[in-house]
Amino acid sequence: MRLKDKVAIITGGARGIGKAAVIKFCSEGAKVVIWDVLDIDGEKLANEMNEKGFKCKYFHVDVTNYSVVEEVTKKVIDEFGQIDVLINNAGITRDATLLKMTEEQWNSVINVNLTGVFNCTKAVAIYMVEKGKGKIINTSSVVALYGNFGQSNYVATKSGIIGLTKVWARELGRKGICVNAVAPGFIETEMVQTMPEKILQMMKDKTPLGRLGKPEEIASAYLFLASDEADFINGAVLSVDGGITL
Repeated sequence: MRLKDKVAIITGGARGIGKAAVIKFCSEGAKVVIWDVLDIDGEKLANEMNEKGFKCKYFHVDVTNYSVVEEVTKKVIDEFGQIDVLINNAGITRDATLLKMTEEQWNSVINVNLTGVFNCTKAVAIYMVEKGKGKIINTSSVVALYGNFGQSNYVATKSGIIGLTKVWARELGRKGICVNAVAPGFIETEMVQTMPEKILQMMKDKTPLGRLGKPEEIASAYLFLASDEADFINGAVLSVDGGITL
């Protein structure tokens, strides 16, 4: 029970890595708040967790809208009294090569993956500062470290997240808040599984461990950084990628 009595917000928690994190955090004693726009999936997951005796609540949150984020953050504080952990996990892809990428594709990914992280962190950090302690974990990607064909927008956001993590670690560390990032490799999520089998096999071949990662393995990295065991880790980027960046 490494997160007993702690309150954790997980953005993008309705599916994929976020869902795995919700399940793992609940099992470790946390009161978990899911922020997502996938209402059916989010409410179903929260209900399943509550039926198992855990404390879990879903909110419809568009992370690109700061006023919405700010309002829902206040609701979390009103109901739970504190926020101990923020997992900035929400993210989207709109892939295209530079010459084919539209302005809408660029802006939509920037707004969710980068501006959304800024919005959530700013709104939540206010309350963590008041408490004098907190854990913020941002989701980057291995593509931020070596680039990826056809993902100018996505790579820009995931690289930006690493920069933000280091800035916030400096700014908030002296206030008792640890800010770190996790950089997943290729993980077996709904997003990745829509790719052609040829591409999936190529990803496996490039990974020294010879397979894709599991959402639960990223959730375990989130859990470690969110726990008291990681109280002296600040400004780090933890690659969980099977060695693909070697």
